[in-house]
Amino acid sequence: MKSVDLKFEIFVIPVSDVERAKQFYKKLGWRLDADFAAGDNDFRVLQFTPPGSACSVIFGKNVTAAMPGSAQGLYLIVSDIVAARDELLGRGVEISELFHDAAGEYAGPDEPYLFGRRRVSGLDPERRSYRSFASFNDPDGNGWLLQEVTTRLPGRIDSAETTFASESDLAGALRRAEVAHGEHEKRSGGKRDENWPDWYAKYMAAEQAGTGLPQ
Repeated sequence: MKSVDLKFEIFVIPVSDVERAKQFYKKLGWRLDADFAAGDNDFRVLQFTPPGSACSVIFGKNVTAAMPGSAQGLYLIVSDIVAARDELLGRGVEISELFHDAAGEYAGPDEPYLFGRRRVSGLDPERRSYRSFASFNDPDGNGWLLQEVTTRLPGRIDSAETTFASESDLAGALRRAEVAHGEHEKRSGGKRDENWPDWYAKYMAAEQAGTGLPQ
């Protein structure tokens, strides 16, 4: 039996001050999709969507009974975590230093955990996909985590589909393909590859799908 598509689209975050939260998420550069009220100021809901995301967040007045600030471990996937962090800093957002997951390595007795990640300062030494992070909170303490993902694990993406959520994601993929193609040309004796567009396309599709990269 074919499964029915179920597209996760909305996550509710609890806030105590609607206007303060609205200004914060506008400062992030997120798109305001809705802001409407009903009744005698008893209900208000706002919807914001991060750039390049198919999922949005909503918050407001009498939207949820959850404690303000109780939403934690909200992941934002980026293709270049250095650029993403720099942009948020430029928007006046207080954000942590870059750190990586210490899975399989001793981080020391004083190294903290964050959302299940044992954090060690700095980018992942090998800049591996899924391993580099930065974190920030909204004014209520709802916790967001930037995670750098460039190559998906096998089976995570439909290998027949290749899409990029933004111009910056596409540009990042092209840059990584350029570097890899340079190594490919070196292995081929330094001769210019006239079919480089085809090679780039194969590399970018395979990187996104988590399948074997062309050599």
